[in-house]
Amino acid sequence: MTAMTDVRRVQLLCAWGGPATLVVALGGWALAGILPLPPGPTDGLAEIVAFYGSPTTRAGLVVTSVGMCLPAPLLAAISVQMLRMEGRVPILSFLQLLLGAVTVVLLLVPMLLLGVAGLRADRSPELVQLLHDTAWLLFLTPVAPFALQNITIGLAVLGDRSGVQVFPRWSAYANFWAAFLFCPAVLAYFFLRGPFAWNGVFVFWLGTVVYAAWLFGMFLLVRRAVLADPAGVVAPAPAATAPAS
Repeated sequence: MTAMTDVRRVQLLCAWGGPATLVVALGGWALAGILPLPPGPTDGLAEIVAFYGSPTTRAGLVVTSVGMCLPAPLLAAISVQMLRMEGRVPILSFLQLLLGAVTVVLLLVPMLLLGVAGLRADRSPELVQLLHDTAWLLFLTPVAPFALQNITIGLAVLGDRSGVQVFPRWSAYANFWAAFLFCPAVLAYFFLRGPFAWNGVFVFWLGTVVYAAWLFGMFLLVRRAVLADPAGVVAPAPAATAPAS
């Protein structure tokens, strides 16, 4: 087995982080009873306390917490492909990796907070409700890192200098659309009921569907790019030409 083959296999394995996230995280939500909708901002205290106090709910949140870490390998593979696009000055590649690290934290921490909510049966119901509101708003509304990440990828695709168009140009516009579709989530700070509440269709379901589609779409794009690259590695930058004497 050559080193080149090893590099390609690692990249392909990392790309599978996208589908793995969907299977593990959504499976955890299903186990926890969060799908099709989590408890909302107007649910009663007793209902919220009973929901998070359930061992099944907490087990599902533990599974989900694992799933929320799995985008990281895909994000690393995306940055490797962006390095191919940018060449000698890969600032967008570094920015995407940095923003990706932030998004993984924003996905993981709220699920851990929800697990804390049901840990103590004698905790004040108002504190459980506070953790409930905080975690879901923290999970669904910080759209800026996600949107900036999409925009960064789109700009790199449109400015591809590799000569082979690593990702197709349409994927740039798909990333721009994803960034736009994340934006309605910020309205959750102003609505407790209806489609713009944090368990409403334009916040919970729109954000979930767009991010799930993005994970699977980027998996397919990274896989296609790796398989189409005979070297399986970032092409070296051209050597500088010596000045004429």
